[in-house]
Amino acid sequence: MRLNNFIGLLSLLIFLGGCAAGGGFDSEKVLNIGAGALQASLLDAETVNQAAALSAQQMDSQSQIAAANNPYAIRLTNLTGNLQHYDGLNLNFKVYLSKDVNAFAMADGTVRVYSGLMDIMPDDQVLAVICHEMGHVRLKHSFHQMKTALLTNVAFEAVASVGGTIGELTASELGQLGKAAVSARFSQTDELESDAYAVRALKQMGRDPYAMKRSIETLEKLSGSGGGFLSSHPSNSKRIETIEKEIGR
Repeated sequence: MRLNNFIGLLSLLIFLGGCAAGGGFDSEKVLNIGAGALQASLLDAETVNQAAALSAQQMDSQSQIAAANNPYAIRLTNLTGNLQHYDGLNLNFKVYLSKDVNAFAMADGTVRVYSGLMDIMPDDQVLAVICHEMGHVRLKHSFHQMKTALLTNVAFEAVASVGGTIGELTASELGQLGKAAVSARFSQTDELESDAYAVRALKQMGRDPYAMKRSIETLEKLSGSGGGFLSSHPSNSKRIETIEKEIGR
């Protein structure tokens, strides 16, 4: 997506919106209008998803990915073989060979699971975590996270200012966007919504929805009530309450 059209729009908004009631120029108002225009007019779904896809490629190039014949990859394929287009999504799954206990998703449908997480969970719990990550994609949490990362990214601002494209960001700059996705801190509401989504998905697949609850309990034993994969999540008791309520629907 070319960004030069946005520059003209932003200039017009600054001119029209920066005038104070008495005819003066309100710089603070200009800044607020500029930020709003950037968010509303520049970062459409195509741009955000392209940024996510390129960032995911860069993250993959910097990570050790389980080969197709690796036991972790085989296990993941068995769990996700029918999920590439689940719920209207275009998903792609890979395993990062790392002791980290983590998983993440990006706006374009990238889902990555760390072997460290697979080591501590049976298949039903791994699938529950994957469904939770799918929820972040389907419910647009990952989209808004990437959008925010772009809005606060100095490199992207520089590229946008000269009418550039996402593809003109360097590998290092894309890597920074990818790391922002890996370490994303979603709101409590987002996390609870994704837990509920996972429960619904497991039900629809004919799998045990209580696996979502058990995955939380497994992580709690490892990290206590927070830290690691749980560091950005609401309290475990709140999550379990939400999960049980969703199971009972």
